[in-house]
Amino acid sequence: MEALILTPESPALSRNIEDYPEGIIIPIDKPYRWTSADVIRKVKYAAIRHFGKKNLKVGHAGTLDPLATGVLLVCIGKATKLAETLQSHDKEYVAGVTFGATTPSYDLEKEIDRFFPYDHITSESVAEALPGFIGEQEQIAPLFSAKSVDGVRAYELARRLYKASVRGEDALDETARELIRVSKINVSELELVEFTSGLSIPESGLGGGGENNPSTQSASSRINVTDNSALGLPRAVIRMACSKGTYVRAFARDLGEKLGSGAHLDSLQRSRSGEFRVENALTVDQAIALLNGGTQYS
Repeated sequence: MEALILTPESPALSRNIEDYPEGIIIPIDKPYRWTSADVIRKVKYAAIRHFGKKNLKVGHAGTLDPLATGVLLVCIGKATKLAETLQSHDKEYVAGVTFGATTPSYDLEKEIDRFFPYDHITSESVAEALPGFIGEQEQIAPLFSAKSVDGVRAYELARRLYKASVRGEDALDETARELIRVSKINVSELELVEFTSGLSIPESGLGGGGENNPSTQSASSRINVTDNSALGLPRAVIRMACSKGTYVRAFARDLGEKLGSGAHLDSLQRSRSGEFRVENALTVDQAIALLNGGTQYS
């Protein structure tokens, strides 16, 4: 028997967790500006109330950055034992990359710290650069990441350095190279979906988890988002299929460098995790509804 996989059309769940001996997997479209831990807290609270089991295990298979949306696999009960296996599957992302500027976090969580020439960046030059990133390669994770460095999350070290404001972005990159080991990743597909010479970013981020997700109304005020849309910088939308452990923010950084400029992410959606696609994922509200008697949100 396999774990129960919930879909938006699933009936209400039984009140007895023993009816799901292999556990439950909920593919959730993580809302914009929510941390993965925010999602787990909300689902776990509802699941504990629904099943009446205080020590119920709830976890996820693969963290998503707060400013990313898309497939987050939430595991309940014995399905938590599958988290490592699920996390090891390949992923697909749709990324918005802005050229001509960098931020210390490589996304919109930090303000722009440096500008670069960008007049030479065109749709053709971006398309020509992408094949060079396909295949197995080495990648240095962003210092602002959840990667563990001697038992401490890298982002904790980064925030200490950033708040000190002593040495700037070059020092952060240098520190990342000193502290974070190089990881082997594999990129199987890269596709330039769209290129524009002026920047236009949806307020809710790219794709799912945006205006059609009622849960975004609870977006955390702790998560900072900068607005660079008035700068008119060139922007590319890129679809990327890759292995576990790939940091798309680091890819944006490296792509900017390869094109003789700078770059950062302005949006990110995990469109697929293994066999699970964002089109079939539940909103947080739909998942909670299934744990509260089956009343669906439209």
